[in-house]
Amino acid sequence: MKHIFIVNPHAGKESCEETVREALNRLQEPIDYTIYVKQHRGDSFEVVSRFRADFPEEPLRFYACGGDGTLREVAASTVGVENTTFTAFAQGSGNDYVKYYGGKENFQDVERLVHGTAVPIDIMRINGESYALNATHFGLDSSVAKTMDHIRRIPLIGGPLAYPCGVAWALLTAMKTRCTVWADGERLNENHILLCTAANGTHVGGSYRCAPRSINNDGLMEVCLVRPVSRLTFVSLMGKYQRGEHLDDHRFDNYIRYKRAHTLTIEAPEGFCVSLDGELYFSSHIEVENLHQAANFVVPREENA
Repeated sequence: MKHIFIVNPHAGKESCEETVREALNRLQEPIDYTIYVKQHRGDSFEVVSRFRADFPEEPLRFYACGGDGTLREVAASTVGVENTTFTAFAQGSGNDYVKYYGGKENFQDVERLVHGTAVPIDIMRINGESYALNATHFGLDSSVAKTMDHIRRIPLIGGPLAYPCGVAWALLTAMKTRCTVWADGERLNENHILLCTAANGTHVGGSYRCAPRSINNDGLMEVCLVRPVSRLTFVSLMGKYQRGEHLDDHRFDNYIRYKRAHTLTIEAPEGFCVSLDGELYFSSHIEVENLHQAANFVVPREENA
């Protein structure tokens, strides 16, 4: 098996390339590996295609060395590609998707990843051209993502604080977003929302457990739409939402529409924005299709195995 480490030099506060090299030097047994440092957005597709063409019969394992954006791109690059798996060497500030498997710490040991097990997982395809591995979210959440994109590398307010800072700004500017949402053809709202999340993972924003019932290989997204509420109501309920208690707390009954669905459709004004694992995507008409077990994700070997 060939192991290809795709390093995002801009993930986190500094490049993790040296961290990757040091981790590989500590392996108990040598492996056949290549380190590729990303040159531009989207080049993971080129890397996967090149290695697949050069080694058509050999199993390939790609490691996304960075955060959720890097993992999303590497995951999308492997959809429908045979004899190819991927995983995360988690080095970003959020690393939301791997919280489904216990958290970032489990994906920082290269030894455990090299000897991990590949499992089939779902991935969302947006308008037939883009992908989200963890979550497609919009409304207040896409406003948060826009803010995070601006401040993520600013000292003191960037890094892990970027999401809370984004929420604070969204509370002032984005309490109501115009759009209409359908899940598997069922209309979920009238004309406005506070936020909506379609997820295969469980977390967004580092600590917000938006989809506590998510199962990432059953073919169904966890769709949770929150109707517009006052700022006071939002603040009073946000702690429950952050801890993932919103689906079991009757105080949310008047504010939430929840559905497990194969597809999601959004109609909105021009310039409408959704966040795809933190990446911003703009369109007035959005179709999200959950692709059942379309990629193969490597889960780390048990720590004491």
